[in-house]
Amino acid sequence: MTPAELSRTVLRSVRGAVDEQELSVAVPARIVVQPPPRPGCGDYASNVALQLARQAGRPAREVAEILRKRLSGSAGIARVEIAGPGFLNFTLGDGAQVALVREVLARGDGYGGGPAAAQSPVTADPATDSATDPAAHTATDPATDSAADPAAHTATDPATAPAAHSTTAPAGDARAAVVAEVLARIDAAAGLGGRRQADEQPVLAPAPYDLATLIARLGVDEARWVLLRPAAQDPVRVPERPVQRESNPRFRVQYAYARARALGRHARELGFEGEPGDVGAPVRGQAADDGSSDGAGSAALALKSFHTLLATYPSVVESAARLRAPDRVVRHLEATADAFFRWHDVYPPLPVGEQKPLAVHRARLALAEAGRTVLANGLRLLGISAPEHL
Repeated sequence: MTPAELSRTVLRSVRGAVDEQELSVAVPARIVVQPPPRPGCGDYASNVALQLARQAGRPAREVAEILRKRLSGSAGIARVEIAGPGFLNFTLGDGAQVALVREVLARGDGYGGGPAAAQSPVTADPATDSATDPAAHTATDPATDSAADPAAHTATDPATAPAAHSTTAPAGDARAAVVAEVLARIDAAAGLGGRRQADEQPVLAPAPYDLATLIARLGVDEARWVLLRPAAQDPVRVPERPVQRESNPRFRVQYAYARARALGRHARELGFEGEPGDVGAPVRGQAADDGSSDGAGSAALALKSFHTLLATYPSVVESAARLRAPDRVVRHLEATADAFFRWHDVYPPLPVGEQKPLAVHRARLALAEAGRTVLANGLRLLGISAPEHL
């Protein structure tokens, strides 16, 4: 069960309580569920009871109890608990994580948005489009720009191709042009394409250089990343040059994608493919680096964090569209890449040495492929390449 499905389930419980006159409230248009603020509070939480309490004229915990009874036993939900002043905490069933991986893989390019998400809704001007104007890249260093290296892209996978980029916007508009383009693509993914007005664009702190200068200095991918990563009113910080190492969050995201692709290639060489299932126990003696002294608990947190980030990607796309904030997608990709590496280190998808591929390896490979799908889909929304090799 994804957060979106859980949200719809909670919404149905509210509607049912209203229809049967247990609650006298207006049914909200949407209900937010999100990961709880700390471990030990279930998989997801919602403050819907607190939001409805005043309108219902009843204590929030009483409203929460009405909803808890309706939600207990729902498909995919193992336990519903009331916490604090009236929060609902949800623990999903044992098969929820496997079902999530199956859904991500089944939806593929459409996970987190419809087919329109794969294409830029902005029509490029051939005279100013860097994808069609060779001069737009003449000052780019191929060693630091994956978009300049044809080998860095999948020749047969259009999902990983970079989007078209305008390079002629003046300095004050460079960020606005890229943000507007990406928001149009995010709107399409969230099902809002064509329903936004020009005055709904965010007010942005300007970039210090025009787009052509940024691309010449940093390469297409890094230029777009530095323009999209800050929140609207935060300044754009331009590095002297792009750094192809893990201290660069853009590199980490692309490297995580490339690593997941490599896992698939190596698995095929070993004669097995991914199949969603139980990923088994973590490698003995290793633990995720989260400060925990309990290796098993730390590994479990790494696994749960990775699953949660995959599950919440569609809701991040929706909130990025609603709040006009593409930086939410950027930061979610960074968190997903970091979680991928923490999980990968303690749940290796490939057998070691003379070990034969087991069911846990197939399950881990499927989870890695789900992570790759989310990273590819997010990079596509941002118009940034997803290279096979780094």
